[in-house]
Amino acid sequence: MTRSRRERLRAETAREIKTIALKLMAEGGPDAISLRAIAREMGMTAGAVYGYYATRDDLITTLVGEVYTDLVDTVEAARDARPADDAAGRVQAWAGALRTWALANPQGFRLVYGDPVPGYRPPEGGPGAAARARACAGLTALIAAAWPHARAAHGHTSYQWSDFGEELGAHVRAEHPGLPPEAVALALRTWGRMHGLLALELYGHLSPVAFAPGALYRDEMRDLIRSLGLVPPVD
Repeated sequence: MTRSRRERLRAETAREIKTIALKLMAEGGPDAISLRAIAREMGMTAGAVYGYYATRDDLITTLVGEVYTDLVDTVEAARDARPADDAAGRVQAWAGALRTWALANPQGFRLVYGDPVPGYRPPEGGPGAAARARACAGLTALIAAAWPHARAAHGHTSYQWSDFGEELGAHVRAEHPGLPPEAVALALRTWGRMHGLLALELYGHLSPVAFAPGALYRDEMRDLIRSLGLVPPVD
């Protein structure tokens, strides 16, 4: 259905509000996000901005959800560009897309994974819950595909389903019958390895000591893939 001009203008203004919120965060950190500051940047009255978002928390919740969804859309598309039976290639594609997205959207990465916004009260279940569930499901599916190869090295640890969130456990048992809790632990550890080196880079901790962060990340992901009993694709 074609939207009216008024609806289009409202959508454009809402996008501008979110863009400026991320700009303010880049300049002054998470606590720089306020509806009054956004109104000043846009030349609007504070009351006009409140017409789009009733509170700053509403804006932050919307921002996190949209940013996280964009991230998950990106990594899923990269994964799905590889054949379904290419377990190693799909892991590599997911990781590569994660880094590319994060470098292009550093404030979005910080908003989702980094600094908490002072005073922010998230909704029940947290912001971006649907995107977070997709990310967990996607990572678990990557490990489920690799598990026949990874089992020998990672199948002897001792985890119980009670060690994980009930929703995650229920999803895994429904979508991947027979996959043990050890594989869920491996999926979370895989997430940690993808995220950890990237976070060091984005927060500036690598720059004083490492001048080729892309090469470090590539080799870390190749080592990760080998740890899953897979052969890393040729770059």
